[in-house]
Amino acid sequence: MKLKRAGIITWIIIIALVVSLSVMLINRKNQIDDLRQRREALQQEVTDKEITNAALEYELDHQHDDDTIADIARDELGLVSPGEIVFYDSAE
Repeated sequence: MKLKRAGIITWIIIIALVVSLSVMLINRKNQIDDLRQRREALQQEVTDKEITNAALEYELDHQHDDDTIADIARDELGLVSPGEIVFYDSAE
């Protein structure tokens, strides 16, 4: 009787350990998936920042070019070249 009772208790303990290990593995898998998604989002953010930095670096490198100065004067200050006529679209 003691041997049979010990066998049942052993099986219950083994089953409880297997279930708890399974739950822990599932939780770890979910954590890994979450971290992978976060890593991908951060990698995309890094890529976006690199593109922005490259554009800003280009602007800094070409800030004294005549074409760049003319573009800034035209786009940001609304200036025009002598003899240039500007047409505004009234549909916008």
